[in-house]
Amino acid sequence: MDLTAEEQEMLSGEKGPAVQKAMEIVVALAKIYGAKRLVPVKSVNVSGVSYKNLGDAGIGFLNEWAGLGAKVSVPTTLNPAGMDLVDWKKQGVPKDFAEKQEKVIDAFARMGIPKTCTCTPYLIGNLPKKGDHIAWGESSAVCYANSVIGARTNREGGPSALAAAICGRTGEFGYHLDKNRMANVVVEVGCPMEKDSDFGALGQIIGKQLKNDVPYFKGIKAASNYQLKALGASLAAWGGVALFHVDGITPEAKEKNMVAEGAQTIAVESLKEAYDAMNTGSDIIDFVSIGCPHASVSEIRAVADRVRGKKLKATLWVTTARATKEKAPDAVRAIEDAGGLVLADTCVVVSPIRSMGYKHLATNSGKMAYYSPNYCGVTVRFGTMEQCLQAAVSGRWPA
Repeated sequence: MDLTAEEQEMLSGEKGPAVQKAMEIVVALAKIYGAKRLVPVKSVNVSGVSYKNLGDAGIGFLNEWAGLGAKVSVPTTLNPAGMDLVDWKKQGVPKDFAEKQEKVIDAFARMGIPKTCTCTPYLIGNLPKKGDHIAWGESSAVCYANSVIGARTNREGGPSALAAAICGRTGEFGYHLDKNRMANVVVEVGCPMEKDSDFGALGQIIGKQLKNDVPYFKGIKAASNYQLKALGASLAAWGGVALFHVDGITPEAKEKNMVAEGAQTIAVESLKEAYDAMNTGSDIIDFVSIGCPHASVSEIRAVADRVRGKKLKATLWVTTARATKEKAPDAVRAIEDAGGLVLADTCVVVSPIRSMGYKHLATNSGKMAYYSPNYCGVTVRFGTMEQCLQAAVSGRWPA
């Protein structure tokens, strides 16, 4: 493997033990996947932040690395934590969990990472450019970065992303290479894509079929960034897709033919099977989740417009980044006046939700519909934001 002089120095320990440990991880992974060299990364998003996922062993791992003097060398953000770092009591998080979560965040802070926890880093300033090499964790963020932005990243795990942040390098393999960014499946979409939730439903169908292949969608006439975010999150959750193209819409598909020779073609004529699969829960709703992936300012305002002046019967969480929440104070107030919560830094899946007693969830996220039954122990109803907020007001899924 061809390393530069600086990279050799990092690997040999001349830049200190923390950098050496980071390089050992990055080089080992690069060799496993056949990379010929490393590439500098412009930014990193670190997954594996919630204490729910890390446990005490994870805290020990992070503190050990921080104790070696580890510092990130490129702009780095964190994935959602298991709680709102400010309003965790209002969220209903147990004190012992909160204390452990704070130890996790403090360990990252010692390494120079801001206490900014979100699965949509591209909405709060960690916004790469098309063609940039990055090292991101979190499935929906990776899919968005590759597909909607046109940056280049593999699906990094927590340790590998942190290692890349410290040494500023990752292996040049996978989606960092042109040849692996070509679509090997063409998806002919023959059904109308009229609602935002249709994109999550399409992601459910195709994700299950393709696993980690690269799809090229034809027949989608228009799609907002919000809809592409929903599509990618669902594709990544239900299948493991880390890159997709939409004919005439996503950046690489606008510039050149992104379909590989010999690609197979599949057709989608109806979304009914996806809606059926994600609507197996009770008509009684006690919990509503909006903001998976994390809500934008426009999404928060859309929720506020629908619940303003009403009183909710079901618990409503709108999850977002703290910087985003701070940009919409009036909307946040309207949601909380209705009885909902706008929570920063966290999400339903990585929170200790099982201990809170909720049974029946409604969501407009295909990703949440995938994870919540197993991770949160709830039944699921999936549909539009309007349907979910009607359920929040009435306590029942609308007929």
